[in-house]
Amino acid sequence: MSTPFGLDFGNSTSVLAVAKNGGIDIVVNEVSNRSTPSLVGFGPKNRYLGETAKTKETSNIKNTVGNLKRIIGLNYDEHDHDFKEEAKFATSKLVKLDDGKVGAQVTLADERKTFSAVQLSGMLFKKMKNTVETEIKSPITDVCIAVPVWYSEEQRYSVADAARVANMNPVRIVNDVTAAGVSYGVFKTDLPEGDAKPRIVAFVDIGHSDYTCSIMAFKKGEMKVLATAYDKHFGGRDFDRAITERLADEFLTKYKIDIRSNPKAYNRILAASEKLKKVLSANTTAPISVESVMDDIDVTSQMTREELEELVQPLLKRVTVPILHALKQAKLKAEDIDFVEIIGGTTRIPTLKKSISDAFGKPLSSTLNQDEAIAKGAAFICAIHSPTIRVRPFKFEDIHPNSVTYTWDQQVEDEDRLEVFPSNSTFPSTKMITLYRTDNFTMGAEYTDVKQIPSKHISKDIASWEITGVKVPEGQDSIPVKMKLRCDPSGFHTIEDAYTLEDIIVKEAIPLPDDAPEDAEVQYKEVKKTVKKDNLKIEAHTFSLDEAKLNELIEAENDMFAQDKLVAETEDRKNALEEYIYTLRSKLEGDYSEFASDEEKEKLTDMLMKTEDWLYDEGDDSTKAKYIAKYEELASLGNIIKGRYMANEEEKRQALRAKEEAAKAAEMAGKMAAEREAKAKADAEAGKKDSPKEPQQEVDADGDIDLD
Repeated sequence: MSTPFGLDFGNSTSVLAVAKNGGIDIVVNEVSNRSTPSLVGFGPKNRYLGETAKTKETSNIKNTVGNLKRIIGLNYDEHDHDFKEEAKFATSKLVKLDDGKVGAQVTLADERKTFSAVQLSGMLFKKMKNTVETEIKSPITDVCIAVPVWYSEEQRYSVADAARVANMNPVRIVNDVTAAGVSYGVFKTDLPEGDAKPRIVAFVDIGHSDYTCSIMAFKKGEMKVLATAYDKHFGGRDFDRAITERLADEFLTKYKIDIRSNPKAYNRILAASEKLKKVLSANTTAPISVESVMDDIDVTSQMTREELEELVQPLLKRVTVPILHALKQAKLKAEDIDFVEIIGGTTRIPTLKKSISDAFGKPLSSTLNQDEAIAKGAAFICAIHSPTIRVRPFKFEDIHPNSVTYTWDQQVEDEDRLEVFPSNSTFPSTKMITLYRTDNFTMGAEYTDVKQIPSKHISKDIASWEITGVKVPEGQDSIPVKMKLRCDPSGFHTIEDAYTLEDIIVKEAIPLPDDAPEDAEVQYKEVKKTVKKDNLKIEAHTFSLDEAKLNELIEAENDMFAQDKLVAETEDRKNALEEYIYTLRSKLEGDYSEFASDEEKEKLTDMLMKTEDWLYDEGDDSTKAKYIAKYEELASLGNIIKGRYMANEEEKRQALRAKEEAAKAAEMAGKMAAEREAKAKADAEAGKKDSPKEPQQEVDADGDIDLD
């Protein structure tokens, strides 16, 4: 049975949660952190994923890929605003793939390789899946992944494909702030019920790279998203970059070094700037000091909170825009909002919190854990889809940020397009439409609210479907085709069903009047009815990877995973051999000394020295099998000597145990004898005091008894 898994796919870090033991738990990673860096690195032999990639990021900067959340589904277009923004934050080389998407070029095992964003995300997801399975000791199959509300259909399909590459089943792709809203609604116990006015809550989520404001209405057991607005290029990384650019100018003047010309140096100052920002969230002044940034030069500086606020004024001016858009979309005023919940790490910045509070004209709430609310909500949503786990009833509806129109090839004189899901309409939802067709035809779906999609990286096209099996009856110009159009819970637009209709004549009984006699004859009339005729075949063409390509990526991921595992096991065996050499040498000179002959000592010492020389020379980069063979070669003699030592130690333990047991037995016997003697003495004393004196008897020689 798969444990429901919720994944908050973050740009800087990702948070993992599972539904188990009647609650939602955050899963810690291998170093006990409650979030995992969203980084994938590549080395001379294997990959570095998550925490390991973060540890090696500075030294392996050009082979470490981040910003996966931003580049997945992104078109490679040097003139596109989104691409130019992401290129600024990329440390690895971004390249154009055959399908026009963004990929990353890195060096793995001394070989130049190019990976798509789907592949890279799949690598990270597989690492997180294994982290969860290791921690909870339970298999993971189903996952609900939280993504930004501004993700297009193509990006949602790409994330779902990445989950499949990681051998997981994406039961749902959910908007991240919606997941946080679910977390709020499920665990709040004081929500209004019945006909009471719903509680209106605004959620402001500012993370590492984007900013979303959603307004939701809550009642007990239900939630409805009223509005969502966003600024997808506003986040913590923009604050970090602003600080770094300021320091870059300062260091150029002060130390005559240009960190912009050195990617490693720039990245180190960027990391230091992030720490500086966090320190200033709780303090008024913070220092920065980085040793040997470049050219063996150490740098120092400091910044006050006032200086930071002045530095980020251009960013702060953008804070109110999504809030005002969301209020307008929901047809509400700021005073209509009951609570303002803040989530996302960047909302900890004091000046940012003040700007949000001023925009709503009320204090902010932090009922939810700012870093974990989204992952917990996603885990609950995944549990809803589980056939084996019972969860408390909770209904929620999301909204379309963009309008979606279905189109078809015009065959008769009618319109060739229809807006089926307007912007701000709720989903999941289903619509039925009827078209008159003369033959097989093609349907398409596209975004039509173009003002909401200013970026070229979002494809206007969503999907297309080939509808076949249309047969027009003889004598008719066309036949009606009825179709069930759906936007499913993940926001994917589909055609679930299609069939032709036909008119038939049926006889219907004419109702008799109330005063009709009992034996009155029932009259019938002919009525034309439209009924289902033939089911049509639907062949969908979406952004999802075809089965052959998906299997190719899964196979490649499994191969790289096996290689990573082999490298890790090889390193473990190498470390075990090194440790055994030092331990055995120490023991041979100490505890094992009297249990080995001079000949054995000489032979084993020579073996240890040769193995050590081999280990630090040609054996520094050897195979797992050779390390095991070398270990066993040493152990073949070392274990004999160890066996003698252990046997002697066991004899000592047995002798000591026997001695201790004998001493305990003697002590026990002494105690028992003393107790018996004391008891006898006590009984004798008691007999003298309590018993009358009896006459003494003497027996004469003749056998008579004389009494004194």
